[in-house]
Amino acid sequence: MSHISLLNVSVRKYDVTVLSDINWETQTGENWAIIGPNGSGKTILLDILAGKWPVISGKLTYSWDAPLRETIELVSNDYSFNRIVSAGAEYYQQRFYAYEAERAPTLRAILTDQLKPVGTIDEKSVKLEPSKVNEQDLAKVADLLSITHLLDHAFVTLSNGETRRMLLAKSLLKKPKVLMLDNAFSGLDVISREVLRNALNTLTDAGVTIIMATTASEIPPCITHVLELDAGKIRRTSSVTHFKATIEPADLPKPDPIALADFGQPEHTDFQSTVDLRNITVRYHDQLILDNVNWKITKGEKWALSGPNGSGKSTLLSIITADNPQRLANDFDLFDRKRGGSGASIWDIKQKIGHVSPELHLYFPRNTTVFKTIASGFFDATGVFFKKLTEFQVQRVRQVAVLLHVSHLIEKDFSQLSKGQQRMILLARALVKNPPLLILDEPCQGLDTESIEYFKSIVNAICDTPERTLIYVSHYPHEIPECVTRFLKLENGRVIS
Repeated sequence: MSHISLLNVSVRKYDVTVLSDINWETQTGENWAIIGPNGSGKTILLDILAGKWPVISGKLTYSWDAPLRETIELVSNDYSFNRIVSAGAEYYQQRFYAYEAERAPTLRAILTDQLKPVGTIDEKSVKLEPSKVNEQDLAKVADLLSITHLLDHAFVTLSNGETRRMLLAKSLLKKPKVLMLDNAFSGLDVISREVLRNALNTLTDAGVTIIMATTASEIPPCITHVLELDAGKIRRTSSVTHFKATIEPADLPKPDPIALADFGQPEHTDFQSTVDLRNITVRYHDQLILDNVNWKITKGEKWALSGPNGSGKSTLLSIITADNPQRLANDFDLFDRKRGGSGASIWDIKQKIGHVSPELHLYFPRNTTVFKTIASGFFDATGVFFKKLTEFQVQRVRQVAVLLHVSHLIEKDFSQLSKGQQRMILLARALVKNPPLLILDEPCQGLDTESIEYFKSIVNAICDTPERTLIYVSHYPHEIPECVTRFLKLENGRVIS
């Protein structure tokens, strides 16, 4: 039996009450989706159920006596699940460096706990304990999640969607009775989402209880009940059938015309061609990631870049953002300058680009304030910078925070925010220097429906000028702003349309 009961439960985090008066019971055979806007408490509710965060009042009980670590498994959305892997995941450009793949563990090593200690040079001198995972279980889980072909790949070379499937596989190998997932569909392409839905059906048929934080539009067929949170309180609970019948469209906010007018035209626009990539090829050992990709973007064009997980999208963007060392072995122009131009540094290139991606979010330091996080966009720093801000820059940070409706978070620490709120702050960071090129790689990952629609309206508004170029990546057609008029699709490292 998998019965969980919460009676008048309240939870505080960083001196702020994040859940209050939670009364909720799950019964055997029920599978729950937890939904609600960004910051409503979805992730912290999963954390307390998994025993990762204490309750300050009320009562939390389980119907079993076994330790939680043997019963409940919470699928992490970062590398904190393993100390050695976490230590190996150091910076967001890491996956683009070939030598990092040589020292990073493979999926097989991670999934079977066959990891050499960090810093070990001679792997042959390290004697590993026998794996606790048998080959039959590994093969079964890998097949369930369609990652068999990735088992011998270094984990730092995985795409965002492939990494998420790896994390789920790690949890499934522990054979939990209760599996909890936090925004499991984020970052997954169409095929991977179907793989996940089928996997969840298989697990529930085998008697595993599923509790997942998700969005109203991503409730899989295995879910039987829905709990809706709002501002740390339960708004309602219902069967999934009744919930679908009563869902109502949100009253979506619109951008403030005055704030948009103050944002102004982009700076550093003295060029005609934003990007001109010619026969771009990227290879890691015997693995071809990009295969003769050609892509020309004229100033002011708005593009959507698409393709399945692992198709090469992030690698292609890393050439443009100067994060990939193999850019020097390729032929391209950026902002009318050959490979950045004579005497141009990486920072000259980055000054013209506002960028956000799942990898940047994953590796972004949490121990800084929201204000400094946004301001770091002026210097293309990851949260830490040593230059004194001008008065104009200080006002620009506050202006962008108002534009994205996050000004109430400006004095908080980045670590105190929900994942969705963090993503919105990183979007503000990308916009703060008012760049002529915006590269938004899955920018709406982790955002609720209302925030997605609001952000799209912001992108449409600030891109309503021939001076700003946009590259927008999403696996969801409904997330692509209406301003996008051109499309490039990758598959297996090649342009197919």
